[in-house]
Amino acid sequence: MRIFTNPSWINELKFDYETLDQVPAQVFDTINRNLDRVQSERPLVSILISAWNEEINIIRCIASLAAIKTQYPFEIIVINNNSKDRTQETIDRLHVKSLFEAKQGCGPARQTGQENASGDYILLADADCYYPSCWVDEMMKVLTQPEVVCVYGRYSFISEPGFPRWKLYVLECLKDVIAEFRQLKRPYYNAYGLSMGYVKELGLKVGFIKTSFWGDDGQLCLGLMQYGKIKQVRSNKARAWTGPRTLQRTGNFSQALQARIIKEIKRFKNNFNSRLPKDIRITNE
Repeated sequence: MRIFTNPSWINELKFDYETLDQVPAQVFDTINRNLDRVQSERPLVSILISAWNEEINIIRCIASLAAIKTQYPFEIIVINNNSKDRTQETIDRLHVKSLFEAKQGCGPARQTGQENASGDYILLADADCYYPSCWVDEMMKVLTQPEVVCVYGRYSFISEPGFPRWKLYVLECLKDVIAEFRQLKRPYYNAYGLSMGYVKELGLKVGFIKTSFWGDDGQLCLGLMQYGKIKQVRSNKARAWTGPRTLQRTGNFSQALQARIIKEIKRFKNNFNSRLPKDIRITNE
């Protein structure tokens, strides 16, 4: 984990563009050359990305995945979740498998993705995240262990004005400690679609919620618990990186930190209770 600065490889992929028209053709050419090199026609792993109004972010995400170094053959599938901007035009210019899901929500989009995936394993990624080159290997190292049916990884925030890296680092350390308590009885509270993996055959049996519901990833994880173990990928070098916009919705950094501390205090005791039958709806952060 970086304490004071963002990783240099992220800075190289940030692409300071606001619209698709501003992106030079050579950017797509470079990404596509890398995609042609790393993707397989007979994948073992399918990386699913649900994209809604992400015409620029998806370029950054795919550029990071195109730099993946792994022993596992994989494919990338982007599901356009009824975007209203030029997301589909962006996807069409990238050498990835493209799908469309008109029903709004990550659940419906991810369900469409897994139904059309060729791999035996699914890795979920978010369109506004960056992934290190070791991400696939580190996730699969845990997912392929005996009796493991689902894994989730850790994530970090990219610093922006008002959200310096050292403050974000403190928040991430607190978040990781809480995740260890959640893992004891309720690992599905840790399962975020920005870095999550599972066995496709079992994912199809459980299925994603087919409505616009915030927490479809945790809900799937909950359903998978009946089939085997849920494990955390603790590797810091495999962290997904995302912008702090979920924090910014709360206000400044202090307000965001306070809100999350209060939330975790209120439900802390639940981390030691056994999973209850009434745990049907999961609300992720």
